[in-house]
Formats: sequence, C-alpha cells, structure tokens
Amino acid sequence: MRIPTAPTVDFLNISLRQLERTDVKAWYAYLSNSEVTQHTSWNLRAEEDLFPMFDEIDSTQPSSIRRLAIINQASGDLIGTIGFHSISEANRSAEIAYDLAPAYWGKGIASAVCSSVTQWAFTEYGFIRVQGTVLETNRGSAKVLVKCGFQYEGKLRSFRMVRGRPGNFEMYAILNTD
Repeated sequence: MRIPTAPTVDFLNISLRQLERTDVKAWYAYLSNSEVTQHTSWNLRAEEDLFPMFDEIDSTQPSSIRRLAIINQASGDLIGTIGFHSISEANRSAEIAYDLAPAYWGKGIASAVCSSVTQWAFTEYGFIRVQGTVLETNRGSAKVLVKCGFQYEGKLRSFRMVRGRPGNFEMYAILNTD
C-alpha cells in the first residue's frame, strides 16, 4: 500500500520517505552485515531476496506491509527502514519493524523514528495497537521500544524461524491510549 504522506521526524538531519526499489542496493549493503542480522530473523542471500517485499509494498490491500526509508538528509543516503507488517484491519493493529545501518546505532535515531512513526500510525491509520517483537538477544531493539513507550508483554517461545531454527522473541506493545 502506498504510504500517503510520510511522518516528520523531530531529529536533526533525518527524514522519512516511501521506500523504493532503487533503495535495494543500499538496504542490502547493511542488511548483509552479520552485525546487523545476528539478532534478527533476516535471512537474505542476495539483493533480489528483498524484491518480494516491494511487491507487497506496492499492493493496495489494507493489510499490505508499509515501509519507509530513513534518510540522512545531509548525504541523501538511505540509513535504515521502518514500517509495519502483520497488519490487521479487523483488529486495527500492526507490528512495527525497523533496521538501521551500524554507523548510525546509538545516536537516538531509531528511537526518534520509532516514536514518530508509531504516533503517525495511530492518527493516519487508526491503529489501536502497535506491537513489536524482538529476538530475545536483541537488547538494543528492546531498549528502543521501551524508550518509545512500548510495554513488555512476555516471551514468545519458538515464535519465528531464525535462519532455520526456532527463535524465542519478546513481545512489546503500545496502545493509542497509552
């Protein structure tokens, strides 16, 4: 589903826009880094593995994933992505997902973008609940969610396959009334 207007981010030199197929090379460049993927369920072997996601982004179905590019305005470079999957129109909920190139870790970017996009989802799409699941070893991502007001709800055992093995994930969520 094409995103109508990307939210603004109140963070220096960071902007959001629709993720485009032309971003694949830059996106894959950091997603192919084991430091990035070690605490996620990404299992990419080539840039082409990302293309099916764009078919989903281009869909007009209400449950289609939505993904934004995180842009360093000074350089114009894609430095990360953020968006929603597992969207339920009936339950007015979605799961947030994000990634960021390692050179930008620890600078507050993920928290600023996650907070802006979550609030935008409540107003733009009318979600009641936004949840985030993180591999139990991904302490950095868990900290981002907590900093953005998400509450820990529990452990999901063997929730998703992580490069051929079942992985335990932690569930966090925020409601539009929080």
